[in-house]
Amino acid sequence: MRLLYLVRHGQYADDGTGQDDGPLTDVGVRQSTSVGERLAGVPFAAVFHSPTRRATQTTEIIAAGLPGVPVHGSELLRDFLPTGPDPSTMSAPELAFLAQATPEELAEGPVRAAAALDRFAGPADDDVRELVVTHNWVISWFVAAATGARSWLSFAQYHCGITVIAYRPDRPASLVSFNDVGHLPPALRGTEFPDALRV
Repeated sequence: MRLLYLVRHGQYADDGTGQDDGPLTDVGVRQSTSVGERLAGVPFAAVFHSPTRRATQTTEIIAAGLPGVPVHGSELLRDFLPTGPDPSTMSAPELAFLAQATPEELAEGPVRAAAALDRFAGPADDDVRELVVTHNWVISWFVAAATGARSWLSFAQYHCGITVIAYRPDRPASLVSFNDVGHLPPALRGTEFPDALRV
């Protein structure tokens, strides 16, 4: 069985380059510290992370509480668009959002999405727990694939929320927890969302 822990990186600041990859803010550091304290001592076989600056910094903070656990960057975990527009399953706002994507993003995303599932999803030979620190869309893709959801765009994760998926050889994947933020004080929950979407 594989228990895959998925954590969205902490809040970050725009670095001004247009690449959407800046350093963690003070809030992001506090969020990352809280999730690190929550996960400290979990017997992870390994930690994997997107190579973006915000995900790498989040991982470094979490890994401080996981001595001896190997940490690996993976291009498969960089943010991507898992699919293109699908009018049969997506709402009008979702289709409008995807209409803004470049042809390159729409071509590359499904390839990376399939490779990410191939590497990180599915049962393992032995009981194993792995931690992945990545991005909202990537986590949404894993959850949609595990649950058969109509669209990966129907999910959203808070910064430093924890999602866990169980992959067992004798049954379909199961969502153990989704966007768990019990470790974050209310002031640090959903800071990237408008107040109406903060819980």
